[in-house]
Amino acid sequence: FKELLETVVATTVEEKLLEILGDPDDGLELREAVRDRLVRQRKAVAKGQYGQPMEDLVRELELE
Repeated sequence: FKELLETVVATTVEEKLLEILGDPDDGLELREAVRDRLVRQRKAVAKGQYGQPMEDLVRELELE
């Protein structure tokens, strides 16, 4: 339940900030390399492949 609540709150806050401040990237061109990476990530997720869990990255980068 906690994860669901965190997701809902994060999404709501992000939507409200975009509503109030606008999208800072609006009108900017997406570089081809970035677009290609996003397409690859979308395909990987569609196949059920996900990156490292955030907790693992925090430990690995010693951010705790």
